[in-house]
Amino acid sequence: MYTTLPSSFQRPLRCIAAIALAFAASSAAPAIAPTSAAPDFTLRTMGGPNMRLQEQRGRVVMVNFWATWCGPCRQEMPQLDRLYQKYKSSGFVLLGVNVDDDAMKAADVAAKLGVSFPVLLDTDKAVSKLYDLSTMPSTVIIDRDGKVRYVHRGYLNGYEENYEKQIRELLK
Repeated sequence: MYTTLPSSFQRPLRCIAAIALAFAASSAAPAIAPTSAAPDFTLRTMGGPNMRLQEQRGRVVMVNFWATWCGPCRQEMPQLDRLYQKYKSSGFVLLGVNVDDDAMKAADVAAKLGVSFPVLLDTDKAVSKLYDLSTMPSTVIIDRDGKVRYVHRGYLNGYEENYEKQIRELLK
């Protein structure tokens, strides 16, 4: 048997429910997910010119978000550079998106690690927000048609083997 709440309780409960739903809808950023179109962006490279994601259509693109203060990012970058060197002539592009406020610090770390792939600067964090970053590093692999195929959050030793498998699959 159900009892009906007195009307004096019903209205406040409906308001609370409506507020909770509105808050949930407004705070839920549209997360990127496999098969969704990769959000386009343009960022300045460490070398100076701008680079636009959409201009990479027809290639398999890995976008790796990293920061100088992130230990796993530093550990991962030489592995990513090895993949870049191995597959760049096959239509693979790796874009390292640095999220530090200080572009000079990013350039210094990239040079120390011997990074040869393009490093883009997201100092205002606009692209990081666009891609709903919650973890460092975060890696997104995009197919030749501009669709997100894989999303990786964080890094542990050995992840690069999975990256390589996914890159090779998309390059076929």
